[in-house]
Amino acid sequence: MAFRGLRDADPLDTSVLILQDRHRSHLVDIEEFQEVLHPRQQMRAFLSMWRMDPRIRPYVIRAGFYGIYRLRHIIIDWPLITCLVERWRPETHTFHVPVGEMTITLQDVAIILSLRIDGPAVTGTCVLDVAGLCGELLSVIPPDDAIRGSAISIRWLCQQLSTPSPDVDEVALQRSARGFILALMGSFLFADKKGVHVHLCFLSLLRDFTQTSSYS
Repeated sequence: MAFRGLRDADPLDTSVLILQDRHRSHLVDIEEFQEVLHPRQQMRAFLSMWRMDPRIRPYVIRAGFYGIYRLRHIIIDWPLITCLVERWRPETHTFHVPVGEMTITLQDVAIILSLRIDGPAVTGTCVLDVAGLCGELLSVIPPDDAIRGSAISIRWLCQQLSTPSPDVDEVALQRSARGFILALMGSFLFADKKGVHVHLCFLSLLRDFTQTSSYS
């Protein structure tokens, strides 16, 4: 796809890139968009609220989520992110840069997040028995004000499960690990706009940590 120049992201041929008149790069040209983007980040707030107990680390590792935890708060080059947004084309799902097209692959995800990309697909239903599922896998039943639809409050999970007592058994530590991983998913992988709730459909996938690590 040909463009006008190194500094001009407008395409010469709009027969494929038909959304150019609504694209951010067009708005930059007419000086309606000049500010640097600052996307939402929830990871820092989550990690300041919930410090992982060393006793649950083996379960987080076994489930395959320790690589995500080790990322912690990522220092992001916001001007670079803004430039990439201006080069992203929704018509082709690729970045259009002066040297050609590029995109994000599953291999990139695997390398950065240390997640598997070659296991069984995650499938299931979002129709849940909230009380039964939480009682079985977390040993706590959330009150109505901690539930929004089929999503659970991350702050409530932290209050209930972040500080297991010194003399708890392995089963209780596994429950705490499930809560931590669930909250980690809601704060990083599947964060909503506010990053305060996480869908409970992921909880049933944490029943067996070894099985969890095998999913793609």
